[in-house]
Amino acid sequence: QVQLVESGGGLVQAGDSLRLSCAASGRTFSSYYMGWFRQAPGKEREFVAAITWTGGNAFYADSVKGRFTISRDNAKTPVYLQMNSLKPEDTAVYYCAVRNNLGFAVRASEYGYWGQGTQVTVSS
Repeated sequence: QVQLVESGGGLVQAGDSLRLSCAASGRTFSSYYMGWFRQAPGKEREFVAAITWTGGNAFYADSVKGRFTISRDNAKTPVYLQMNSLKPEDTAVYYCAVRNNLGFAVRASEYGYWGQGTQVTVSS
């Protein structure tokens, strides 16, 4: 089992920045990927970014590339999602997730562990 706890959401204005954190505990393997997804009302959960368990290679959705940065110092530190130049369309519940299998994936169904989510609201 892997436990995930997100924090850092809030209400900001367009153009502002926020940093989300995800603390992981429990059983882990170095081959896992950690990802961030988001879900807006009435929409499907979508991939935002992912990084290897030890904080190596990172991947981003086109919609956030250049504005968001996923990072992790090592396997024992939280995963962060630094969100800059926020837009109203970034408004969603953001979820941290772990892919407990080999390889990178963008589909939510490929991730087996999820946090409870944190709300991000960007006003125009």
